[in-house]
This record gives sequence, structure tokens and C-alpha cells, in this order.
Amino acid sequence: MQTHDREFLFRLLETPSPTGFEMPGQRVWAEHLRPHATEVSCDAYGNTWATLKGKSSRTIMLEAHADEIGYMIKHIDDKGFLRIDRAGGSDAATARGRRLTFFGDKGPVTGIIGNTAIHLRRDELGNEKAPAVHDLWVDVGASNPKEVAALGLRVGHPAVYQDGPLELANKRLVGRALDNRVGGYIIAQVLKRVAASRKKPAFTLVCLNAIQEEIGGHGAMMATYRLRPDLCVCLDVTHATDTPGLDHAKTGFVKLGGGPALTHGTANHPLLVKRIIETADAAKIPLQHEASSRFTGTDTDKIFISRQGVPSALVSLPLRCMHSVVETAHLDDIERIIRLLADLVLGLGEKDQFHQSLG
Repeated sequence: MQTHDREFLFRLLETPSPTGFEMPGQRVWAEHLRPHATEVSCDAYGNTWATLKGKSSRTIMLEAHADEIGYMIKHIDDKGFLRIDRAGGSDAATARGRRLTFFGDKGPVTGIIGNTAIHLRRDELGNEKAPAVHDLWVDVGASNPKEVAALGLRVGHPAVYQDGPLELANKRLVGRALDNRVGGYIIAQVLKRVAASRKKPAFTLVCLNAIQEEIGGHGAMMATYRLRPDLCVCLDVTHATDTPGLDHAKTGFVKLGGGPALTHGTANHPLLVKRIIETADAAKIPLQHEASSRFTGTDTDKIFISRQGVPSALVSLPLRCMHSVVETAHLDDIERIIRLLADLVLGLGEKDQFHQSLG
């Protein structure tokens, strides 16, 4: 990974963009792509997309989601402690003793999620359970609601963990919000590579960084209706299940560093899936495979049903420790997905069709 690409990735990961409040990260993403795209736009709710004109008006959309999980102030008690609720699938079991940044009317405010000392919990340890989110309390240094208000905080202000990205040995990338800020990085890099190639793509390329995936795929649904793509490949994360304590009969097996994971079934169009496999084979990119029996749990589920149907496929980045501050990905997998999707876009022909046939 070149230095300027790493700087862009780390800036994306460090920029807080909780569900419903994605614009800080969207501005970073858009700024990076403006020199390379034909056009960069956004809609009323902050869905942001970059367009690279091809030989035809037919469109392939690459989609990732911009939002990250976090918290929101639910209540302020008479001693100035905050009670919080989830914004997306935040895990209360890992929350105690962590630092948060709240985004209030007067700027960022640091808080800590309290953790009652083990000495004071000693009698309960044998039957202790993970806390519910309403059990968590946050100290922002205030002693009453008036002091909280003086910090610019009120009910409804969002927060994210303060933990930033870091690199472990052997090309491991760690941090919060890899789900799915890395996806936004990947589709941006694909557009840059396609733009830098000497071959103008047959299809116009649209890269969509969608909002609010973590609470139901709302952004993908509204943007797809507007953009009307002919094809779509969604880029999200999937569980790398090569860690201790997992039953692969239940979870399937996906290995960190084993290459991108391609999903089969439900929203995934067989002809587009076949083309992705052929593209990977031609480039000698290893693929891992996943089954979707009812739904993918990603924006793909919202995109493929838009209007009369959009032939879609889901390509996923293996990720350990999802929805934590130590989400872990492999840099080789990131690079392989960039290559795969760039080759897919450049390999499309003007006469290619992805429609099922009765003949």
C-alpha cells in the first residue's frame, strides 16, 4: 500500500461517522475522489457517489456503506451521568471502561463508560452477566444536568469509541469502523484504478458510499432508486471464522488472508456471480465462498429489489472481531478485492447481458 493510499485509509477510519451522522466521513471520501471522477454528488440524507463515465450509459454500481456503529445519549440523570442507547449493533458486553467521543453543539466531548471496580463486584462475580445497554453509565466530568448542558450535550447527540486504527504484524489492520469504512476505501481505489487505466470501460462506473446500513440499509435503498444501475456489486465485511471457539458447522469457514468471500444465493444473481468467479480465475485471485439461504444481512438485500430488479452480487472482506474496537482485516485481502473489482469493471463488454433466459 502506497503512502498516500494508507493516509487516505487511516483518515477515513479515524473520521467519526456514526449511523445517521455520516457527513464528516462522506466529505473525506468525496474530497479524495474529486480529482479522479467525472462527477461527485450527494443526496438529501448524505448518500454520496462518484461517477466515471464509460462508453455507454449502462451503469455498474459498486456499493459500500459509510456508517459505523456507535451510541446516542438517551437520558441525563440528576448527578450528570449519561445513559446511552445503541446506534446500530454496538456490543454492550465490550463497552465498560472504554472512552467515547460525543459530538455536541459545542464540539467533541470526551466521556468514559463507567466500570464498577472488581473489588465492589466480588460478591456478584459468580453470577455476573454482560451488561444491558441501559445498565451502562457515562461520565463526562459533570455533576448535574446543567453542567452537561454547558458542555453542549443533550439527549440525541451521538458518540463513537475513541480507538483508532493500527497495524499488527504480518499485514493485519486493526481498529473500529473497518465495518465498513474499508469498503468505502476499496471502491474509491477501484474508481482510481479504472480512471488511470488506458481502457475506457464499456459501462459507466458509479461508486456509492451509502448511509444507514447498520440500521436497515435505508441509504442504499433510496440511492439505488435514484441512480438506476444496470448491475451492482456490494462490498461489505464478513466474519472471518478462523478464531478459537467457533463451530464451523454453524458459521461456515472463512479465513483471514484467504481472499475475498463471494456469496451465493438469495440476492446474488447467478450470472453476475459466474462472471466474478471467471474474473478471479483469470487474475489468479483466490476466492472463498459463502451461502445465503434467506438474506445476506447487507445492503445487497435492499438493492437487488429496486424497481424491476438489479442484478447484484455481494463480495465481502474477511473480518475478525466484527462490531468491536479491534476489528481485524488483512491488507492482502483488501488489495485482492480492489484488483478483482477493477478487473470486473474493465472486463465488461458493451453487449454483456445479465438477464435470465427461458430459452
